[in-house]
Order: sequence, then structure tokens, then C-alpha cells
Amino acid sequence: MAKHSLLSPSSAARWTACPPSARLCEHIAEGPSLFAEEGTEAHALCEYKVKLALGIDAADPTPTLGFYNEQMEDCADEYAAFVLEALQQEKDAGKDPIILLEQKVDVSTYVPECSGTADCIIVADGKLHVIDFKYGQGVPVSAERNTQMMLYALGALGMFGALYEVDEVSMTVFQPRLANVGTFTMASDELLEWADSYLRPRADLAFKGEGEFCSGPHCRFCKVKATCRARAEANLALARYEFRMPPMLDDDEVCKILGKVEELAAWASDVKEHALKAALTGKRFEGFKLVEGRSVRKYTDEALVAATVLNAGHDPYEKKILGITAMQRLLGKSQFEQMLGNLLEKGPGKPTLVAESDRRPALNAATQDFKEN
Repeated sequence: MAKHSLLSPSSAARWTACPPSARLCEHIAEGPSLFAEEGTEAHALCEYKVKLALGIDAADPTPTLGFYNEQMEDCADEYAAFVLEALQQEKDAGKDPIILLEQKVDVSTYVPECSGTADCIIVADGKLHVIDFKYGQGVPVSAERNTQMMLYALGALGMFGALYEVDEVSMTVFQPRLANVGTFTMASDELLEWADSYLRPRADLAFKGEGEFCSGPHCRFCKVKATCRARAEANLALARYEFRMPPMLDDDEVCKILGKVEELAAWASDVKEHALKAALTGKRFEGFKLVEGRSVRKYTDEALVAATVLNAGHDPYEKKILGITAMQRLLGKSQFEQMLGNLLEKGPGKPTLVAESDRRPALNAATQDFKEN
């Protein structure tokens, strides 16, 4: 596997926000990740699907995919359809677009030794479109001023700047398992200004291991997130509110806490996980000990259990209708909608408080009548 550059596009949100974290994480090895392997396989299937649709000769990777299932197949089909539609839009506009898949781009003009691989680049007169496939389903990824995609776009502009007069850059995150498809568009001049005024100086600091440590949402994928002192200090400063009862907080304080509460919970979870891993290797933490958690009984041989109960004259099986997701996989999407579409309903979701940037429409709490389940 190719070694990632110190300042890679995929980690750019972190090292631009917290420049010294790049060198701090440099020599910490990343453990194997089943999620990463699954994502790599999904990308390979996506590339194949698009090439197949474009009439480009390509080998079907399906037989070699260890995580392949119907969901991966559906997601790859959806991605291919989206890419082809984006390509067709440029053709319908009377342009002659170029499409590149899994294209390596060089961003070293702005970031030392930086390169990356863009899933899809479509370029035509006046327009550059970068599409990034995300197979993860843990956290929705926003396309708005997405640092990773802005670096890919800069690399693509460097490749095609002499051939096309690109005025507008669109960047799309395609995350099908979360039904998250978003596009952010900006002028190419604005992107280049950002690269000169913000990206280049932040990259220089990060490459030298200089700058200020800064905690925030970008800590999520940092290798030292559990033991970083700057992150600890920021979260402990917020935690001081714990010693005051909620009714004693004013609105400004409540807003501040709401904006940070998920980071605080994530930090606490990261510290706990780090301590558990250390304890399993023999490290002792004063006042704490390792114990065996709750275990659950299970059958050693389900077939034998069923046969034994049947012989005793009882029915060991329960019968219930498949859930909606399982039923959709059984019937296929089109047949599912045709047969059962009019038998589905979707009630109102439970109210939840989110940031203003969330794309969901706001509720009018004064006119809504919600009941707790």
C-alpha cells in the first residue's frame, strides 16, 4: 500500500485547523480498519460501474470483493448514475467534457509533497466538477467548503488550467448509505485566493511542525486525539459548567455548550477507550481496575436446539414479517415500491436540536404537538 503524504488531502481538515498535529501524528502507525477495507472495495466497484457505463474495458472486481453485498451493488449503481448524469449535463450544455476516474492530482504547488486521488473529475469549458464517493455511514460528510475536495479541485485546476478556462468549480460529496448527496460551488478565483491566503501558509506551518494546537471537530480522526493536551484543556474548560445546575446557565452559556457537547462526549469516549486499551496491555490507572463485563447466554448448536424442542412437541421458531430494509433487499427496489409503496407510512420524527447549518427544515415548536414514546 502506498504511503500517504504527510499533508494528505484526506487529512487536510485537521492539519489546516491544527498545523502541529501533522508532525505529531507522523510516526504513529495506523491499525487495520475493516471500514477502510470495505470503503476501498466499494470504490473499486464504483469505478468499474462507471467504466462499464462509458464503454471502457474494465475487469469486474466483484469476485475479489470480500465485503460485497446487495447494498454495495446498489450504492455503486447509484453513484454511476449520478456521475453519468453530471457528465450528460455538460454535454447537453453544448460542451465537450472530459471525465477522469480515480485520477491522481498534484497539489504540491500549495502544499509540500501533497498529492491525492480524486474519485471523479469532469472538466469542460468554464466548469470543473469533482465528485467524491463516501461509503461510510457513521457521520454525514458536508460538501460545503470541504477541505479535502478543495485540494482535489486545486490539483485538477493545475492539470487543466492551460487547456480550459475554468470559471466555476463544483464539488460533490456522494454518500449513499446516509442518503447524503451535496454539492458546493464556488468561483475558481475564490478557490485560488483561498489557496494562496489560507492553505499555503497553514501547510507551511504544518510541514515544519509549527503553529498552535487547536481542538475541534477535526480531532475525530487524529491519531493522538485521546491524549492531546490541547484537546483535553479545551474540553475540561467546557466541563466546568457541570458544576452549575442547568437552570442557572444563561442563554449564551447554553448555546456555547450545545455547540460543543458532542465534541465533549466524543473526547470523553476517546479517553476511556485509550485507557481500556492501555489497561489491557498491563498499565495500571490509580483507582480503576479491569473486570469482566456482562455476558449473554447463547446456544452452542441452534440446529440441535431446534430438533430437541421439536421432538418435545413444541415449536422453537418465531415468525414475523421482514423489516422494511430486508424486504426491499428481498424484492428489489423497483418491485418493492410497486408492490408495497402504498402500504408504507412515515410518521414524524422525534424532535432533536441541531446546528443552524443542518439542512433539515426547522420546526415551529409552538405549533407542533409531539408526544414522547
